[in-house]
Amino acid sequence: MNKLTLKGLGKVFNGEDGREIEALRDINVGARSGEFICIIGSTGCGKTTLLRLIAGLTPMSTGQVLLDDKLVENLNRDCTLVFQQLSLFPWFSVQGNIEFPLELKGVDKSEREARVKELLKMVGLEGVANSKPYELSGGMQQRIAIARALAYDPEILLMDEPFGALDEKTRQKLQNVLLEVWKKKKKTILFVTHNIDEAIVLADRIIVMAPEPGRIINDIEVTLPRKRDRLTNEFIKLHIEIRNLLEVSD
Repeated sequence: MNKLTLKGLGKVFNGEDGREIEALRDINVGARSGEFICIIGSTGCGKTTLLRLIAGLTPMSTGQVLLDDKLVENLNRDCTLVFQQLSLFPWFSVQGNIEFPLELKGVDKSEREARVKELLKMVGLEGVANSKPYELSGGMQQRIAIARALAYDPEILLMDEPFGALDEKTRQKLQNVLLEVWKKKKKTILFVTHNIDEAIVLADRIIVMAPEPGRIINDIEVTLPRKRDRLTNEFIKLHIEIRNLLEVSD
């Protein structure tokens, strides 16, 4: 049984001139529990819209979202979104940012502190609990955002190009951090990226999308053993396959 199932998902927006714009058409995807899926495609193919539909932040025009085969309506409280644009509270410390969802859940102070300590260790940021986010680097802030998302303890983690604004060295470091967190937490992850290498490094499966309207053109299972070496023939061959798919779809 799939953890998450998308059936015939579609979205139509009304343009400024009154014309309808079909952003997504007939999206059918199943994600198993603990599966890491990357979604890749050119700008305008509806990747972010797809995550927003799954989270219930944008109403769908057609189709269904099911969690454990149960229909999800309105806000999907079993999902948490992590964006490229950080949404950390600058007036809170790192501790306060990660504690925030736990406070909303009514978790007592001692347990909150223990959970924050565990999550900071998991993302490699022990010792910064009392810092303000703006005092830390972009890569460290993104680790905090991941820790805060995990504090919600979601069934599904939705990630919208979370490393897109980072330099390549920091990006690769955070890819490794995320993989370690994923192995420990066993969360189902849907991760949007424009970076082919990033998708191959992270994913169990890669969903390739095309624009106008946004649709799935391929669903590729990544069978390369972890930890994945970008310089192997198999890695390069898969990179070229995905690049060719994206070029044809534009």
